[in-house]
Amino acid sequence: MGATQQQPPSGLGPEPDGSGASSPWGVAPSGAAADRPSTGRPSQDRPAAVRRETRRLALDGASGVVPLARDFTRQALHEWGWLPAATAEHRAAAEDVLLVVSELVTNACLHADGPEELRVTLGPKVLRLEVTDRGTGQPAPRTPHRAGRPGGHGMFIVQRLCLDWGVTRAAGAVGKTVWAELAAPA
Repeated sequence: MGATQQQPPSGLGPEPDGSGASSPWGVAPSGAAADRPSTGRPSQDRPAAVRRETRRLALDGASGVVPLARDFTRQALHEWGWLPAATAEHRAAAEDVLLVVSELVTNACLHADGPEELRVTLGPKVLRLEVTDRGTGQPAPRTPHRAGRPGGHGMFIVQRLCLDWGVTRAAGAVGKTVWAELAAPA
């Protein structure tokens, strides 16, 4: 089975077909709309100011997790109406989200024995990304940042693109959750 799906030149994924079919990852939305079938469109019965939805993707033991996480996030952005992008600002916001997902999952692969789960949460003004892993390390941007050198740019990119980011650890549990928040387009 191929883990990578060919994308159109925009790189922002296929147009949603509007068929109402469930996600190709078999993940239903959580939150207030979780018990309704997905239409592939944003919830119209709730104002954007109170809308909050989360998508979860199990990554533990999966292969090709970076493109899988990116495609999963792209599908969520389609379902939430971020894509196809109506303006250059909306396209840039979606591209930033996909880049940050790639960086967080890649860091979990390289430095933390692999990612366990990706959570993508849409809030009224913020989109939150969370990657849970089994690692004990503390991610941080390399300083000084050396733009001309290969590698070591992931957390620098996250820091530059996000409103905020951080790490949470559950008491008595192995691993951590690295989270990042990006502004939703106006």
